[in-house]
Amino acid sequence: MEFMLDTLNLDEIKKWSEILPLAGVTSNPTIAKREGSINFFERIKDVRELIGSTPSIHVQVISQDFEGILRDAHEIRRQAGDDIFIKVPVTPAGLRAIKVLKKEGYHITATAIYTVIQGLLAIEAGADYLAPYYNRMENLNIDSNSVIRQLALAIDRQNSPSKILAASFKNVAQVNNALAAGAHAVTAGADVFESAFAMPSIQKAVDDFSDDWFVIQNSRSI
Repeated sequence: MEFMLDTLNLDEIKKWSEILPLAGVTSNPTIAKREGSINFFERIKDVRELIGSTPSIHVQVISQDFEGILRDAHEIRRQAGDDIFIKVPVTPAGLRAIKVLKKEGYHITATAIYTVIQGLLAIEAGADYLAPYYNRMENLNIDSNSVIRQLALAIDRQNSPSKILAASFKNVAQVNNALAAGAHAVTAGADVFESAFAMPSIQKAVDDFSDDWFVIQNSRSI
């Protein structure tokens, strides 16, 4: 299981990288836009400095045509380093680009996956991660769990190194369901992880232990 942060906010990344067993940070232009007027690749360098060398960083291409996707990928790697994961949408042009980029030694996260066939093709093209959009699929009345289950079965059946990186979450229940369906990794915003610990019963249990210890030991620490 891998847990990634879907944000470029440095305060959020600093906080949650110290709490989570953080496997990576994902980004896209929409996420970058929330940060205002930033130098994108300087921000990526700042993220790398915060999370260290082990967690992965995923950056989205912008172009929609084959040649443009290749140019974007080359520029992203030039600016962000060889260990960067290039996010490429699973379109005809994107799939063609994934095949070429994998031959060139790129790390690839196949994105904008809404259907099983997209995921299957991305697996065969050699994508390292497949990113099905969980909440967006639900909004389109697509069974997100079924898509993830079928892709997980295909990966297992073929002994493929590809991993399912489920994305687009609005709540913890969706994260839980994606992992239960077979996702190997999830990426979510800081708000989703925050909500995972917001249940009052969690804090009450912690407070009760502290209070009971104080009663018997007259101390708030061991």
